[in-house]
Amino acid sequence: MIKEGMGRGVAEMTGAMVISGTIGLLVVLSAQPVFNVVFFRCLFGAVTLLVVCAVLGLLRPDVISKRAFALALLGGAAIVFNWVLLFASFSRASISIATAVYNTQPFMLVGLGALFLREKVTLAKLMWLVMAFAGMLLIIQFEPSALSLRGAYLVGIALALGAAFLYAVAALVAKQLKGTPPHLIALIQVSLGIILLAPFADFQTWPQNAFQWGNLIALGVVHTGLMYVLLYGAIQKLPTIIVGALSFIYPVVAIIVDRIAFGQHLELPQLAGAVVILLAAAGLNLGWKLPESLSGLLPKGKPAKSESV
Repeated sequence: MIKEGMGRGVAEMTGAMVISGTIGLLVVLSAQPVFNVVFFRCLFGAVTLLVVCAVLGLLRPDVISKRAFALALLGGAAIVFNWVLLFASFSRASISIATAVYNTQPFMLVGLGALFLREKVTLAKLMWLVMAFAGMLLIIQFEPSALSLRGAYLVGIALALGAAFLYAVAALVAKQLKGTPPHLIALIQVSLGIILLAPFADFQTWPQNAFQWGNLIALGVVHTGLMYVLLYGAIQKLPTIIVGALSFIYPVVAIIVDRIAFGQHLELPQLAGAVVILLAAAGLNLGWKLPESLSGLLPKGKPAKSESV
């Protein structure tokens, strides 16, 4: 029997991941410089989340401590520039490949957790890390045929990896914010993004038509405000393992959208590499067991466990 709220949680998580998978499409269709895109995402997202937080009664000084506020700002700086790097990678490495490489971020979080939180790195985690690295090697062999910026493929890969690292930093900070309303954290972060990116935004190249403005507004209202509401609503209702499983809808949708909208054709090794990375990330997130031939190498009584990312 499905627990009360479980079905709604699955629907919310699925909706959030489908929305996330179409972010790249709106970024490209907006035809704006990357800093402009992220600036407007933060601006329209902040307006939306301000309304959400007001409705939820979260705009009170007693809701968040000074320490939590400072940590939210730190995580916000990481997440905002994560968007900058990820969006910049789309035109250089394609939405499909950038998204696949970006999904190496769970492994970076494991590394940061081991370094700063002294979390145990098991043999199972190392196996999934090696598998993801092999998948990335398969991906970078061929430059995609449909790119708006030619000759910058490896730069695009590096940007996607940088974005993944910054996301892992933001996730590590978020671990220290348990108990703080997530919608308020998101509002603080996108508000910080407005301040950080205003000096870099090119106000001489603002959108020239309603279509471009529509993409930017949707990116802020739907792909930031609404997506956060759905995502955090789902996280509150679902077990971590289901949240982790449904999160893989995002890269699948991104790859499909890239194929349909821009005709992006991945070579067979690249497609295989993307699948390998996603399988490795799934194994890490969902705590899949090692094959019998390898499980005997693990210390007895200490089974491999995945971290919630």
